[in-house]
Amino acid sequence: MFRSEEMCLVQLFFQTESAHTCINELGLLGLVQFRDLNPGAAAFQRRFVKEVKKCEEMERILRFLEAEISRSSIPVSVSVDSGGVSCPRELLELECKIKKLEEELKEINCNHEVLRRNFTELLEIKSLLRVSSDFFEEAESQLSCSELPSEDSVSIAASSRTTRRRNSSSSTNGPQKLGFIAGVIKQDRFPAFEKILWRLFHENFILRHAEIQDTEHQTEDRAMKKDAFVIFVQGDQVQGKIKKICDSFRANLYPCPNTLHAREEMRMNIHARIEDLRMVLRRTEEFKATILTKAAASIHQWITKVKKMKAIYYTLNLCNIDITQKLIVAEIWCPVSDLNSVQNALIKGSEQSGSSVSPVLNRIQTQQTPPTFNRTNAFTRGFQTIVDAYGVSNYREINPAPYTIITFPFLFAVMFGDCGHGLILTLMAVCVIKKQEQLSQWKNEFMDVLVGGRFIILLMGLFSIYTGLIYNDCFSKSISICRSSWSVRHMFQPSGPWSNKTLHGSGYLHLDPKVPGVYSGFPYVFGIDPVWNIASNKLSFLNSYKMKMSVILGVSHMIFGMTLSLVNYIHFRNFENILLRFIPELVFMLSLFGYLLFLILYKWTVRLRPETAPSILLIFINMMLFSNQTDNKLLYSGQKAMQMFLVLQALLMVPVMLLIKPLLIYRHRAELRQQVSMGDVFAHQAIHTIEHCLGCISNTASYLRLWALSLAHAELSEVLWRMVLRVPLRHPPGFGSLLLVVVFSCFVLLTVAVLIVMEGLSAFLHALRLHW
Repeated sequence: MFRSEEMCLVQLFFQTESAHTCINELGLLGLVQFRDLNPGAAAFQRRFVKEVKKCEEMERILRFLEAEISRSSIPVSVSVDSGGVSCPRELLELECKIKKLEEELKEINCNHEVLRRNFTELLEIKSLLRVSSDFFEEAESQLSCSELPSEDSVSIAASSRTTRRRNSSSSTNGPQKLGFIAGVIKQDRFPAFEKILWRLFHENFILRHAEIQDTEHQTEDRAMKKDAFVIFVQGDQVQGKIKKICDSFRANLYPCPNTLHAREEMRMNIHARIEDLRMVLRRTEEFKATILTKAAASIHQWITKVKKMKAIYYTLNLCNIDITQKLIVAEIWCPVSDLNSVQNALIKGSEQSGSSVSPVLNRIQTQQTPPTFNRTNAFTRGFQTIVDAYGVSNYREINPAPYTIITFPFLFAVMFGDCGHGLILTLMAVCVIKKQEQLSQWKNEFMDVLVGGRFIILLMGLFSIYTGLIYNDCFSKSISICRSSWSVRHMFQPSGPWSNKTLHGSGYLHLDPKVPGVYSGFPYVFGIDPVWNIASNKLSFLNSYKMKMSVILGVSHMIFGMTLSLVNYIHFRNFENILLRFIPELVFMLSLFGYLLFLILYKWTVRLRPETAPSILLIFINMMLFSNQTDNKLLYSGQKAMQMFLVLQALLMVPVMLLIKPLLIYRHRAELRQQVSMGDVFAHQAIHTIEHCLGCISNTASYLRLWALSLAHAELSEVLWRMVLRVPLRHPPGFGSLLLVVVFSCFVLLTVAVLIVMEGLSAFLHALRLHW
């Protein structure tokens, strides 16, 4: 687990008839990687390319079936994979079955679409006949009047909007015979439709329209509203133009009789046809649901079979087949410790296929670099994924994942330190671990991430509880687990200067540690003293504490990473890199930032007066600038000489890292009389040297995000307490109790949404950045 597995190259020989079962067993084992024995062959030149394409086509059909099942809201039964593999004959039967099923469903969908379209048209005709009766009666009554009304729109009913467009004078005095056009149009297109008619024909038409109020029609076309309209106009030529305009606006025109008896007869006929179509549609949907229900019972099993066969054919394309077409030759990488497991899997696959010849496994020697294989389990898999997301280590190098199990949740907890929030995070992780099987059935990306990272969340919660105890912070409040090192009682008279008058007349009081008994002389037992929670200078104290703590953790983390590289150098016996890379890098790091750690720890351990205590930041800046001003405050004697020596030592390591290794490479290749481009060697070494020197500075500054996010999380929790939960606590018990119920619900919602979800995600991403 702490180092990648030792791998070996193995050559396999097995019969063609046992190829599917043998490769399936190796796939279930999950410990081998096949080598491509046909690297020069294109994808279309592989032997089993037709079978792979056939599997891809079957996957397309199965995706279509899944979409239809999901659209019909049919529950899918989850089948457990037995681990077996289908033979090519079973795959051919499955292909015929699902193709037939696809054709049948496509035909059903096509017929259903036609029936649905006809049903919608009949509903529109029914609605048109119902609302057009009033249109015809009004039009006939208006034509019998001697005086025509004005061009203003008049409402003919409370539920319908009517627009009148006519000429102000008529050429005839008697009743006029009008033609008409009836149809249905979408409601959002009607204003433009009416405007076009007005501009083309001015007032030489009568337009009546009303919104379709049929609830059945609105159920069919849920997303759109439609209007029924009737246009009364004279002349066949004008009617032809109006029909073209209706076509351009995609309005549906329907025949409508001009007599009341004919309209009633047509309405009864339409009603009978609607009932027949409704029954046919219901039978069609029931038949489709029956087919999809049968398919839903086996859809997961079919998908698994097709995916397995596709993977097997893809793997067979990496192998070679001898001239007799009876023997398959393959080469695999596998862990040395699992050779027996691979052999047993091949024998099991050969027995399942009924082959008379057992597969042959032959270990071969090679100079090629094997692939990196890090063995994981359910607990370490999430941390290994975090490490591999940045980059996979080289073969047989130290695996950083086991160390990430501790460092990743700890750095997260430094930024998220709160006992209460950590407890909620831990309980959520425990709930996910217990209900892992039920949550795994929910096929979505969020659940996959939540279940896969359940142990990461658990450790982040536990470490957050630990750092919360260190910070003495639980929902922005301190917990007095042990007795405080500070005592207020001794500040009162006669031992101290305070009196009751002092207590009532001062807004802030100062605890003087010089007064006997006020400060015990010993630090708090565990974490930060709870007295700091009510101190006025709490923020400045925590600011200084967390900033120095983040620098200590950052430099320690980087030195630990450099130590892992030393272990790799020793394992590979690369003593040249130890002398010319590790030691100069470590000396450079310790001379500058190791000394910064020493200053922080030394200042914590010695007693200094506030007026004489020097600033560590100013000391470090003056150290880098070789400032020798006499007024600079010093921590210890000989400090200036030591700082000058450390800076010169760090600067001396730069040419060591930059020049010595390229010169040795040049000398070695010159002895072997090899032609070498020293420009490339020096450029590579210069990039590495600059990256290390600048990285030490930038990464140390980057670790200050531990301080910033920790302070932000604590202050945000404090603001949420003061502005939300503390408000109802100040009200009288009666009204305050009712208000507390409402406010507490809001407090819980904001705590979970903001402080746990959003702040937790932010701390997670920053911890991920610090590890990368």
